[in-house]
Amino acid sequence: MITDTHCHLASARFADDERAEIIRRALEAGVSRMVTLATCMDDIAPNLKLAEHPCVMAAIGIHPCAVHHAPDDAVEHLAALAGDPRVCAIGETGLDYFHPAPEGWSESNYRKRQSDFLIRHFELAASSGLNIVIHTRDREGRESFEDALAIYARFADRVCAVFHCFVSEWDLAEKVITLGGLVSFGGVATFRNAGLVEEAVKRCPPGSFMLETDAPYLAPEPLRGKRNEPAFAMRVAETVAALRGETLEQLAAHTEAAATKFFRWPDDSA
Repeated sequence: MITDTHCHLASARFADDERAEIIRRALEAGVSRMVTLATCMDDIAPNLKLAEHPCVMAAIGIHPCAVHHAPDDAVEHLAALAGDPRVCAIGETGLDYFHPAPEGWSESNYRKRQSDFLIRHFELAASSGLNIVIHTRDREGRESFEDALAIYARFADRVCAVFHCFVSEWDLAEKVITLGGLVSFGGVATFRNAGLVEEAVKRCPPGSFMLETDAPYLAPEPLRGKRNEPAFAMRVAETVAALRGETLEQLAAHTEAAATKFFRWPDDSA
């Protein structure tokens, strides 16, 4: 009924012997599909293995906080896998201005490498016919979002981007949607202090957003602070539906259609 469009099933926070049970719990909760995302080179093979499950697909990318560890030709390695039938998108990629530059890097050099990698991910998405999953985060303000949006604008005629874990004001969501992209709402939308994102939840047109968990991070209320998992996408869905004045069935109809189109999942998989 619901797709968790962003989770990290290969995360070390999930033990190898419990991943099958985590997927089973999700299916029992009504979360019928999951997209698991790689964030570094070492993360790709485990995620592709998990995507052998009929309800799981994988996205492959280098997270902005991992670009300093990645080889210069990392995106070329991704390109060799872009045609794998288990791969449904490019990402998670993006810009992260929240975490400080790692040892040996200046802030400007670190940001430039993130930007270079993001552009190359967009180029790969365009050449492979896949869409792209974007991460942004700031210590304050919205500079990383605006910078990523400016890069997206250069590719928006060829690639659709989802800005995942959206936690900002409606005007930023509107900018993404105007470019033809989507936003994705997760556990933060359920938090009691989520005033900013609540307006965006209410104002996003059907078809312009999806649902996610970002598991194992950002568990929704009333599980905030605990380890997240895909089954909890239903709690996100219930909150988003209530905020929008929709039934769960109405919400599922358009968010599932958006997920099917974005990730190019077969229509009969919903």
